Amino acid sequence: MRRHTPLRLWAVAAATAFAFLVALEVAARHYGLPGPITNQAREVICPPKSGFLLYAGLALTMVVLTWRERFIALGAAVAVDLGFATVRWALGVEATRGQPFGNGALWVILGCAVVAVTRRTGHERVLLLKGVGLGLLLVTGRKTGDAWLLITSKTRPMVLDQYVATADHALGNPSWLAGRIVTAGGPIGFNLLDVVYGQLAVAAVAVALYQLRGVAAERRFPRHHLVRTFLVIGLLGPAVYMIFPVVGPVFAYGTGAEHWASVSLWPERPPHGGHWPSPDLWPRRVPPMRAPRPIRYDGFTPRNCMPSLHTAWATTIFVHSRQAPRALRWAGAFWLVATLTATLGFGYHYGADLIAGVVFALTVEAALRTLDRDWDPAGVRLVAHGTAVFAALLVCYRWLPLEMATRPWLSGPLLLLAMASVVYDYLRTVKRWEPSPEPTARHPAPLPELI
Repeated sequence: MRRHTPLRLWAVAAATAFAFLVALEVAARHYGLPGPITNQAREVICPPKSGFLLYAGLALTMVVLTWRERFIALGAAVAVDLGFATVRWALGVEATRGQPFGNGALWVILGCAVVAVTRRTGHERVLLLKGVGLGLLLVTGRKTGDAWLLITSKTRPMVLDQYVATADHALGNPSWLAGRIVTAGGPIGFNLLDVVYGQLAVAAVAVALYQLRGVAAERRFPRHHLVRTFLVIGLLGPAVYMIFPVVGPVFAYGTGAEHWASVSLWPERPPHGGHWPSPDLWPRRVPPMRAPRPIRYDGFTPRNCMPSLHTAWATTIFVHSRQAPRALRWAGAFWLVATLTATLGFGYHYGADLIAGVVFALTVEAALRTLDRDWDPAGVRLVAHGTAVFAALLVCYRWLPLEMATRPWLSGPLLLLAMASVVYDYLRTVKRWEPSPEPTARHPAPLPELI
């Protein structure tokens, strides 16, 4: 009986995930837009929104395959993409709303699922289905996030940007400073940060592939890896968006697409509606310090600032890359710094969002590691500490922003100290969990021979 318990857990998890996707699909349809299931099904034939993400999902699926099977899978994906490109070219269809590749990767992932059901048995079937599930979770998570963002824009008409912007005075308004730096850097720096910001999932897959490199040989997954934390952050984060809706400084105080049209080499971003009395403040002029109030905003801009999930994801990439080779460690550090710079420099987040994002990421990471250790007491205390700090941050941003702004010499260091306390507690707890190196046995020096 105990042998079948993991399968039952996997079945319950799959059923719960499917029910969640159906609920999001219904909610999106209620607002007249396709949901995650429809958008994912369309990418079987239509140009996908992100071909890089689909190939990243295929890479995760291939960790359970042998090298020969990996070459076959990759070749099949490329062949299918070439076939689709040829047909679209012959019919004169342009991929105006997506990328011209990626369908082949999705076809191969689905093909692996068919092979698992029809050609594999026992443990090999379960292992291959886990690989398929891992790949599909990555690509479906993107569609789920899009649906969540739609729901936040439709159900939260009032935003709390004035509160966070006021609290940000305690940190020296870092978004305004970074925005000026990125604007002064011109197109090259902007587009480098834009690539880093937009391909965060691909960076996560690079670290995850290193962690899962032994799955094909050992025929089992490790107890904990980056993809788990990545997905849980994406699942829980939008729930906080519903509690604390914020659109970001470039939308609330700036001109959005119009501001970056003169900087970016890429196509213009979609326009948005700004409803501030002086909507063109960011990044040239810091907003005045005044008593904040909720304001009504448009019905399509996502309320996806508090906490900064890009910061949370980049933090987990950095944490999980610490046990990797030097090149991957440097890449993880670069991605973290570049992501923080982009989130602030593009005006997508306030400094207060980044502090909350770091605390949120380490709390989720600690909870998953504690779960793997059968709720170790030290881990439980760490999760409680992170949860309390995160809740305190939200309470302060909402109810004490003006007091924080008028006493930056006190509130700014306290915010950083609160974040640092969670970082220190996390490092200390994880160090206790890591196995201590065995002491090297010391052999006594040989006695001199007696002649």
